[in-house]
Amino acid sequence: MQAITVADRSADPALTELPYPHAAENDVIVRVHAAGFTPGELTWPATWTDRAGRDRTPSVPGHELSGVVAELGYGTTGLTVGQRVFGMADWARNGSLAEYTAVEARNLAPLPADVDHVTAAALPISGLTAWQALFDHGRLTAGRTVLVHGAAGSVGSLAVQLAREAGARVLGTGRAADRDTVLGLGAEAYFDPLSPDIGPVDVVLDVLGGEVLDRSAELVRDGGTLVTIAEPPRVRPGIFFVVEPDRARLADLAQRVRDGRLRPRIDTVRPLAEAPAAFGARGRTVIRVA
Repeated sequence: MQAITVADRSADPALTELPYPHAAENDVIVRVHAAGFTPGELTWPATWTDRAGRDRTPSVPGHELSGVVAELGYGTTGLTVGQRVFGMADWARNGSLAEYTAVEARNLAPLPADVDHVTAAALPISGLTAWQALFDHGRLTAGRTVLVHGAAGSVGSLAVQLAREAGARVLGTGRAADRDTVLGLGAEAYFDPLSPDIGPVDVVLDVLGGEVLDRSAELVRDGGTLVTIAEPPRVRPGIFFVVEPDRARLADLAQRVRDGRLRPRIDTVRPLAEAPAAFGARGRTVIRVA
């Protein structure tokens, strides 16, 4: 099968041939139709080693996928061969930028027939991250104010929509060129990330880190929550987390897409052969595989 691989930390991603994957116990082999990736994942330790810390190069990047079940591993239940699915590939195993990949069944959810694969591939990590940041960690409720940094990005744009639908007051930050996009998603106001005009808020969702994260600590009201996916906060206690798989929540996100209540932002769709160049591109890219 064809796949994008990275041979070592100094090498660029490349299109190569790999053997068809093995389905371990409770695994599913997915024929990938579309895949998402995070450009920064080439710096993650799990890209280079397995769960035991052993080298696993050449490795296949990408951790979001949508496709069709091609094979079930021993003991796998809840899914069937030929079923449309989407979800998260495992962190420390070969990922989604391949024609076929092995995924733990619990990381996948059924994909409704009226949600296309490209849209679905943009949902798993970004959608689950936004939901878990706002509601599981931030405890956001109706009437409270949330500040979303990077509000036009893959996580931020979904967070704006989810928070708005929950009845929260939403403020967004980012580049000036993205102002109209973020306001169109439902944000009440839009600022530069370091603007002195941002008032106290109940929840901050940070995806940027650094000076923006440090400054955000000053913006949280007493009793509020600072949540970040960039790095552990240095100035004030806050919550740094890594997204967790959640089949039920994935199904809920897909239903919101079906209802028109949630729209992932996708800037570019490329074929698998062009995936290596996409790692250096701006904006949200989804790779069409099948």
